Amino acid sequence: MIVTKVRNPQPTRQAVTVQTLAIGLFAGLLSASAAAGAPAVRGHAPGLLAIAQVASADPAKQVPGVVSVSAVDFKRGDGGAGKLILRFDGDGANPDLRTQGSSVIVNIGNATLPAALQRPLNVTDFATPVQRIDARQGGEGAQLVLSAQGNFESMAYQTGRDYVVEIVPRTSTAPDRAVGASSPEAVASTSQASAARTYSGRPVTFNFQDVPVRTVLQLIAEESNLNIVASDTVTGNVTLRLINVPWDQALDIVLQARQLDKRRSGNVVWVAPQVEIASFEKAKEDARLELEDRAEMVTEYIPISYGNAEDIAKLLTEESKNSMGSGGGGGGSQGQQESRGFLSRRGSLSFDRRTNTLLVIDIPQRVSEIKRLVTMLDKPVDQVVIEARIVIATESFARDLGAKFGVSGSKDRASWGGELTGSGATSSGLNFSAPAGTGAGSLAFTILGNTIDWAVELSALQEEERGEVVSNPRIVTSNQKEAIIRQGQEVGYLTVTGGQSNSIPTVEFKDVLLELKVTPTITNDGRVFLNMALKKDEIEGFVSVGDGLGSVPQINKREITTAVLVEDGQTVSIGGVYEFRNRNELSKVPFLGDLPIIGNLFKRRGRNDEKAELLIFVTPKVLRVAQR
Repeated sequence: MIVTKVRNPQPTRQAVTVQTLAIGLFAGLLSASAAAGAPAVRGHAPGLLAIAQVASADPAKQVPGVVSVSAVDFKRGDGGAGKLILRFDGDGANPDLRTQGSSVIVNIGNATLPAALQRPLNVTDFATPVQRIDARQGGEGAQLVLSAQGNFESMAYQTGRDYVVEIVPRTSTAPDRAVGASSPEAVASTSQASAARTYSGRPVTFNFQDVPVRTVLQLIAEESNLNIVASDTVTGNVTLRLINVPWDQALDIVLQARQLDKRRSGNVVWVAPQVEIASFEKAKEDARLELEDRAEMVTEYIPISYGNAEDIAKLLTEESKNSMGSGGGGGGSQGQQESRGFLSRRGSLSFDRRTNTLLVIDIPQRVSEIKRLVTMLDKPVDQVVIEARIVIATESFARDLGAKFGVSGSKDRASWGGELTGSGATSSGLNFSAPAGTGAGSLAFTILGNTIDWAVELSALQEEERGEVVSNPRIVTSNQKEAIIRQGQEVGYLTVTGGQSNSIPTVEFKDVLLELKVTPTITNDGRVFLNMALKKDEIEGFVSVGDGLGSVPQINKREITTAVLVEDGQTVSIGGVYEFRNRNELSKVPFLGDLPIIGNLFKRRGRNDEKAELLIFVTPKVLRVAQR
């Protein structure tokens, strides 16, 4: 038997390799002494005795025969890994795996590849590092070349007549496999750091031919520094070939090959047949339920301070029916559940709407668990103050804002940088003034930072008569709760229904509103996601209806609906509309104003060009209520 840790081991692993060679040498000596019929070594070092028995096996049994490849299959594995599965028609296949650049080459010197399988395979649709597989028959046996792209790791293992090559993608931030991990904690931390791989143990290479399963488990225990306890029913031998495979994956492969399973508690792993483990867990669960049926019941009243008792009761019981709280001081009726949730089979949970209290009747262990969960759930929710400003600014003011706060762009494109004035320090980013020809809408959908006192800036805007803050709605709401604020009027107008002979006048109304509707969501990193709609209506005038039927209002509407992610306290311009008005006026004296030349003395011409930009600013501020 050949037992090595890693092909081409690193210098830091030389001590482990020497230790393995020493074990093999000592095993040979034990084998020589065992020929005289001395069984005393078995109780002292059963693992070493097993190795010695394998090493002293008949060499004729190790000579591989000629086999044929009966099937070539490829599929996608866990974590985007590509798995090539070769199936042979007999035992004794001796594959060899090596990596050459971006290709992984599998040579099988004692195998033949049928002509039907000698063809290229395009496997790009599987979304793995493997792009192409070339299978051919050469003078030295069968050869398969896997062409891959990106960073990857290759590993291979053989169980029975199946040989599996696995190409695992390696992320740019993922570290190399743990080498020399000496504790379960180190292995666990490596597994968490490598999101693209399920296994993270130190790579090993095993080549076993009809070796007892207990011997393989002992070798894996020495490699992983785990305590493996094998049941007495773990028997049989295993034949497998593992090349550059993590030890934890090698353990799973051995268990699957012999229909075994494992359960881990700390650094102790119990290995037993799957049926035995299933029976043990079933008996353990039955015993637990029997103890719960005999345990003493206790009653606990749990007041709810911030949440809703009915909602928490539904969450704890999953399928509870709505309880009907009494009008006076009585409690709600007990919910009957199809699913017990966190309750035992005898437990019950009810709630009182009036006092917002839960009533739990169950065994002490379940009551303590429910109280712990209620403590985690019954917490105040952070609140958000959303302030919006609708500003009508002149073209020069919008351009000056771009120069002051480093905003530049065109109508459909904007960028931002640090602040140029005020704090004395420039934040990261590019700072540049807006050019003189900055187009309309340059402030639309632009993040303007949280160090700007917008109240002062907009007050100065009004004092200089360069713009006007037409509205400033402000609202406070809890996290993930929709809030609506409206302000305006209903404008009445007259309509006529019916025919000309029996017309009936009717008064109808139209809403002219300033409305802010917003649902904030506070993210885990402290930012605020706003799903909002803002509407600003204005009466432009009234349109007369003929035949003395009055007039109807003409309403100008400004409305925006958007979703934006903003930092806490940061101001963002969520919209901008550029307005240009060109008005020509002519006043004249009838008849005299139409005379040629001298008619100019009796008429007056006027021209008024207005350019303005409608800007909408939004600033969310989080009120940390839950942390108090």
